[in-house]
Amino acid sequence: MHMNAITGLTARYPALSECSDDIRRAFDILLSCYRAGGKVLVCGNGGSAADADHIAGELLNKFRRRRALDPAIAARLPGELAEKLVGALPAISLTAMSAALSSISNDSCWEVAFAQQVCGLGRRGDALIAISTSGNSENCVNAALVARAMGMGVVALTGRDGGRLAPLADAAIRVPETETFRIQELHLPVYHALCADLEEALFA
Repeated sequence: MHMNAITGLTARYPALSECSDDIRRAFDILLSCYRAGGKVLVCGNGGSAADADHIAGELLNKFRRRRALDPAIAARLPGELAEKLVGALPAISLTAMSAALSSISNDSCWEVAFAQQVCGLGRRGDALIAISTSGNSENCVNAALVARAMGMGVVALTGRDGGRLAPLADAAIRVPETETFRIQELHLPVYHALCADLEEALFA
């Protein structure tokens, strides 16, 4: 198991020690997804939407180490281009698709804006990371319901209460805060550690 960043997380953020088992469970879900050739979908609202974009960016691009590009792909590319590319972990931020979000919200309702995207993009064996500080964001809860129905793994990032989202998750990381900005401050080191250890496990 490559969980060096996760292991060091609680030393830097002692408050997260009560979340250790769930963080490790989330790592296992995401690692299994990638090893099986799957992808990760991420969703959230407001500051959590920014976190969703952030997570997708860390997974798609190099994070802490240079990732080797698939040699079979590199061999078919001009050398100069191949040298600039790195191995990627497929990830999609559902918050970033403005046309899809606005059309789904207009034609149906905002509460299914992420769920509809999960319907279209998700496949059995993929994983969803749903971020909601309250755990009660309706669009995140609905996305988790659809992901479960499709046979996807579900990771939730919430505050202490967990809300309606936590019971729907295979791994619910409920950081021990109740105020929105404090919850978000703890979400960032958690997902950085997950991204770092996934990269280490898959590109070492």
